[in-house]
Amino acid sequence: MLNPLGMNNINIPQDILNSFICRIFAAIGLNEADQKQAAAVLLAADLRGVESHGLARLSGYIRLWEKKRINARPNIRIVHELATTATVDGDEGLGLVVAPFAMDLAISKAKQYGSAWVAVKNSTHFGIAAYHAMKALPEDMIGIAMTNASPLVAPTFANERLLGTNPMCYAFPAGKNAPVIIDMATSAAANGKLEIAQRTGKAVPEGWIIDKNGRSSTNPHELKEGGSLLPLGSDIAHGSHKGFGLGATVDILSAVLSGANYGPWVPPFVAFLDPPADPVGKGIGHFLGALRVDGFRPVAEFKNHMDNWVDRFKSAKAIDPDQPVIIPGEPELAAELDRTRNGIPLVNAVLEDLNLLADKFGLERL
Repeated sequence: MLNPLGMNNINIPQDILNSFICRIFAAIGLNEADQKQAAAVLLAADLRGVESHGLARLSGYIRLWEKKRINARPNIRIVHELATTATVDGDEGLGLVVAPFAMDLAISKAKQYGSAWVAVKNSTHFGIAAYHAMKALPEDMIGIAMTNASPLVAPTFANERLLGTNPMCYAFPAGKNAPVIIDMATSAAANGKLEIAQRTGKAVPEGWIIDKNGRSSTNPHELKEGGSLLPLGSDIAHGSHKGFGLGATVDILSAVLSGANYGPWVPPFVAFLDPPADPVGKGIGHFLGALRVDGFRPVAEFKNHMDNWVDRFKSAKAIDPDQPVIIPGEPELAAELDRTRNGIPLVNAVLEDLNLLADKFGLERL
């Protein structure tokens, strides 16, 4: 089949991909539980249509391990704690494993006290934020997850990369309707969209990036030449100060609060770039929270009103009758239903990248 980008795809069942990921992570020393957890987070991204954070990232994690920047057997531990809060040290483990540990801790505390917040330091890239926030949903809780990231974004009025794309996710349970999942970068565009434009050779829209001289650019390769992503809003006239504020909030909660690196000191995901020589903290930071709905009102009432909220917004008068309002999380749910049934599509470049990993460790190819 062909995807919208015009690239050849092959669909592979998720159980085959899950087994493959586990074998790769086993080869670098992860224990069985961590293999399964890391695979679950990566597969969640591909199932939900967020390919930039799924299997396409697997080789990046392996390269970081080869550079001794990921610890395959971390001692993940609580280093500071009160009844409803905690700080976790990830011991340079995979964020795919560290963040679920922290979210489970937040949920456990929220069960007892109503709500809880956990900050994380000394971690690495944690995959899609939605996976972690959505862990709260089966407990009739609202889940919140965010992380800082390596600096690619210039603050409003600046021509210097100081913030990451710094995503945040809020997961709200509903009744008859699907949960509302607000999962977003705080930059004008997620870095994954730039990667797609780079692969297809297409220009990006105005307002996503600036060049090294601070001029607007539509060249998707601009960041490789000293350019920067822009905050959500793109410029001051369109509210970029608000996007900057959101990105700053994620950075402060994830890192300043936890003791992780923040701003320009956040280590890069790519292995060919070394972390800053003057770190202000440890690793990458995350911030996760869980709130019991029944700490505020009965669960059934809340879910009934969430359903009413969704139904009303879905019935909004549309500008184009063929394009109704899209509730946050709807496209990802549709992708998940389709890919669970029909398999996960992989473009040839990603498939070959995965098979080269298999070759590296003497494993069977996909």
